[in-house]
Amino acid sequence: MARMHCSRRGKSGSTRPLSKIPPPWVKLTSEEVEGLVVKLAREGVPPSRIGVLLRDQYAVPLVKLVTGKKVLKILEENNLKPAIPEDLSNLIERATRMRRHLASNRSDGHNIHRLQLVESKIRRLVKFYKREGVLPPNYEPVLA
Repeated sequence: MARMHCSRRGKSGSTRPLSKIPPPWVKLTSEEVEGLVVKLAREGVPPSRIGVLLRDQYAVPLVKLVTGKKVLKILEENNLKPAIPEDLSNLIERATRMRRHLASNRSDGHNIHRLQLVESKIRRLVKFYKREGVLPPNYEPVLA
């Protein structure tokens, strides 16, 4: 992901598998992987961590290769999809922490500027999710 509010180039990342079929060493079936996704979601694990846990503990390189569906699609089918997308909720949580810090450190100019940038990202994401129909048209983020 390219960084939005800085002059650096971006971060390097690992490449996804090229194959569209699951590797031969994956022992779990499609139903077992879906069951694990649902079980982990019921335990309160966020969708991004579900993929990491499946990769590291259950040797499932990519959920979509095994099941044909993404993690969020599986959660949506089982009525476990989060109400607010995970990236947006993480940004709102970060802005809340920054506001709490500013309450006791009013002259922290660096934090004031960073809070403005985070809130800008929140507004941009909310606008995108409203346009895509993920969030209702009357949604307003709670930044307190």
